[in-house]
Amino acid sequence: MPLTTPETPFASLTARLGFYPVVPDATWVAQLLQWGVRTVQLRFKPLDTGEDADHRAAAIQQQVRAAVAAGRATPGAQVFINDHWREAVAEGAYGVHLGQEDWAALSDAERATLRSSGLRLGLSTHTPQELSLASLAQPSYLAIGPVYPTTLKVMPYAPVGLEQLRVWTQGVSPCPVVAIGGISLERLPGVMACGVNGVAVVSAVTQASNPQEAALCGLRLAGPA
Repeated sequence: MPLTTPETPFASLTARLGFYPVVPDATWVAQLLQWGVRTVQLRFKPLDTGEDADHRAAAIQQQVRAAVAAGRATPGAQVFINDHWREAVAEGAYGVHLGQEDWAALSDAERATLRSSGLRLGLSTHTPQELSLASLAQPSYLAIGPVYPTTLKVMPYAPVGLEQLRVWTQGVSPCPVVAIGGISLERLPGVMACGVNGVAVVSAVTQASNPQEAALCGLRLAGPA
């Protein structure tokens, strides 16, 4: 059930998010941190190989633990865990990122657990209504997207575009904004000019012919943390 009244704010970010790769496993997280990236999100999706729930749970825990450890070993790192918030809390992660449906599905007790853990929370938003509802949770940041059409997954939302992104970022959102969706390195400067705190990318790094070069280019374009 969506919140209807403001709650105690989640912990604030410790630095600007800037260039924010979203990657599929902890190996990517560790590698990007070694290359100088300081904000990374682990979006680990266990493959449906017919394994039982215990094997899937163990795989998730292993990935979350490794990503959190890599972040803890890197000064200034802000490593977020997508979806797997229970494992993130158990491992003492820096932050978690949840979608609208994931957040809405949490019970009051689960939300209280997340809030009291000290983790930073990022919430996805796609429409003005979602932006308003998510803002009531007082998360550490809001993700707005898709800014551009994306081929990574089917989205039931029209692209936000730069003009609307600028309006929502500067005049509507009460907390830092991360832009996401269809953002290439070429598009990154224009997105940053909208006043966002960070720009999340996926294929711009993970599908690049030279991921390290792409990461370093993204850091330069996004500016200092």
